[in-house]
Amino acid sequence: MEVILIRHTSVDVPKGTCYGQSDVPVAATFEQEAEATKQNLAQYEPFDQVYASPLTRARKLAAYCGYPQPRLDNRLKEMYMGEWEMQLYDEIKDVRLQDWYNDYMHLPTPGGEGFPQVYERVAAFLDELKTKDYRRVAIFAHGGVLICAGLYARLFGEKDAWDHLVPFGGIETIEI
Repeated sequence: MEVILIRHTSVDVPKGTCYGQSDVPVAATFEQEAEATKQNLAQYEPFDQVYASPLTRARKLAAYCGYPQPRLDNRLKEMYMGEWEMQLYDEIKDVRLQDWYNDYMHLPTPGGEGFPQVYERVAAFLDELKTKDYRRVAIFAHGGVLICAGLYARLFGEKDAWDHLVPFGGIETIEI
């Protein structure tokens, strides 16, 4: 099965904000970014099914691209950053921040998730998806979710996973 993953467009929060699962607004450039994404996505259509994170930024892009009623799944949400949600990274005074920077692929954020938990829920979603009789599906989601999907499909390894972060409005394809 071919899975087309689409990252949401830019968001309207100050640069360096730890927004995670917060339902933040899209940037003023949404329409221009979304149009480019829609044009790039056209080469993959049609889809047997379309899924999205329930967060507004993913659903809004899905709707713009012609899919106003995607199947929503909480497992497609971005990493929950716990106590750090909506704080600027540079202003977080938590002594655990440096430890997390040093090992963010394994340590959870205070009161939040760690990357292994995000990977577990994304992998569970993809495992379930493999049981469906689809040829091609689209998933509108988040950067962390796309990293997990890339790891799941062995497009890259954990060591350099974040070097493969898809840009806002970008597309990643995997086979499952």
